[in-house]
Amino acid sequence: MLRLLSIRNFVVVEALDLEFDRGFTVLTGETGAGKSILLDALALLLGDRFEQRQLRPGAERAELAAAFDVGDRPDVAAWLAEQGLAGDGAGADSELLVRRTLDAQGKSRAWIGGRPATLAQLTEVGEMLVDLHGQHAHQSLLATDAQRALVDAFGGFAVLTREVAAAWRAWRAAVEQSDAAASAAQAFTAERDLLEARRRELAALNVASDEWNLLAQAQSRLAHAAALLDAANAAEEELAESDASLIRRLSGVVARLAAGAAHDPALSEVVALLEPARIQLTEAARELRAYRQKLDLDPAELARVEERLTALHDAARRYRVRAEALPELLAETQARLAIIAESADVAALAQRAAQAEASLRALAEQLSSKRRFAASELGHRVTAAMQDLAMTGGRFEVALLPLATVASFGQEQVEFRVAGHPKQPLGPLARVASGGELSRVALAIQVVTSEVGAVPTLVFDEVDAGIGGAVAATVGRLMQSLGTRRQVLCVTHLPQVAAFADANFRVTKRDQAEAARADVEPLSPAARIEELARMLAGDAITAKTRAHAKELLDAGQRPRRKSP
Repeated sequence: MLRLLSIRNFVVVEALDLEFDRGFTVLTGETGAGKSILLDALALLLGDRFEQRQLRPGAERAELAAAFDVGDRPDVAAWLAEQGLAGDGAGADSELLVRRTLDAQGKSRAWIGGRPATLAQLTEVGEMLVDLHGQHAHQSLLATDAQRALVDAFGGFAVLTREVAAAWRAWRAAVEQSDAAASAAQAFTAERDLLEARRRELAALNVASDEWNLLAQAQSRLAHAAALLDAANAAEEELAESDASLIRRLSGVVARLAAGAAHDPALSEVVALLEPARIQLTEAARELRAYRQKLDLDPAELARVEERLTALHDAARRYRVRAEALPELLAETQARLAIIAESADVAALAQRAAQAEASLRALAEQLSSKRRFAASELGHRVTAAMQDLAMTGGRFEVALLPLATVASFGQEQVEFRVAGHPKQPLGPLARVASGGELSRVALAIQVVTSEVGAVPTLVFDEVDAGIGGAVAATVGRLMQSLGTRRQVLCVTHLPQVAAFADANFRVTKRDQAEAARADVEPLSPAARIEELARMLAGDAITAKTRAHAKELLDAGQRPRRKSP
């Protein structure tokens, strides 16, 4: 809901801050006072194109801002989060500030929730917040998507439309996968043949995870077995076998020092240092003996190891990987073959796509059946409402236009068609209705669908064009009724409409030396009577005119039950 509209240096408005409430609000004033300028400012805030003439003469920059209460709009919160525009609002979490500046050089900048935004983002969020109806307004009811969404919401089958959209996405994914598999079948065949040959070779090699390292160690050991044996024999001879071995000589040294320690205990410390060395040398000699006994001099085993190393090396070079990575390459090859087997099953994928299409068409047919009923009912109700809006004999129809193929929103497009009078043929709403007719048709649609509409604020400009008397009173009552469920703003010249409003803002324009200036003020009950009297009689206001104005206001303001 629109809470605040702030305008600076826009056309004839120098500075203006307006606070709005729930219900039905009218903007009144003399012709040319600038009533529609307020709606133009709101339209610019919601994505319309800026024109240089809209900058107040002599000003360097125009600034427009609007605050919306979005506390009960989770869809807006979700959109802000998706666009990265959430979290920096100027007010509470339930308030969204939209701001735009326009300078003398024609440059425009915009912010949503305190963050820079694009014109497209302004338009998108604007369509969720405000519906503008009038000759100079962007109107969501003229958009095909909005018309379809309105019919679906009116019929109460929004869940089914989401199911159709999900089924359509599943079908498209299945078709794309099937088409890709069919077009890539030849390439898959060539790749599969290469991978299968690799898999067979690697599987036949049967390489263990650490086999290459173990073989390399074994080959080195077997290739140098003779030299290793000679080194072990010589070392054992020096340590223990010869008459002058290290162990015997060290043992003699320890024995003599131990005998001397009987006379001088200080030698005991030296003996204690040498004894561990003697024990270590003895243990080393024992290990060398065991090593010699285990050392393999089998040439045949060496040849087998070297042959296996050559086979692994050749395979690794062929596939351009390290020999240690051959087991991993086998696993990757098997995984890729599994993927190709699934993707290359063109028949299975085509069948899956056909099943997805059948599911989609079944859901789309359910949706079409419900849409036919909802379209007929909406057409009858809006047509009935038009008869009370100076469009006697006018007709409204919701046409369902079949599509060549099922789309994400179903198997038909929705088009609103209207005829303003009996002799006029039905035609698309956007091309047939005049500005005043369009506003009245929009009003009829909004009244009929007010229980299901999602946009919280409705703005009507020139809704009273070409009507008066009892029809104008009907328009006022309809807007008053609509205001119990939605916020309604209306620019009007008719006192019969204004009398039904919950609030009345009067727009006045004063000529000054530099430029004209427009002001807006909320009216008290007494001031409203004066304004209604002016609208009834112009400048010639009499007591009788005031009495008539009071009668109108009293009739329009009779106690009425409002929706919470």
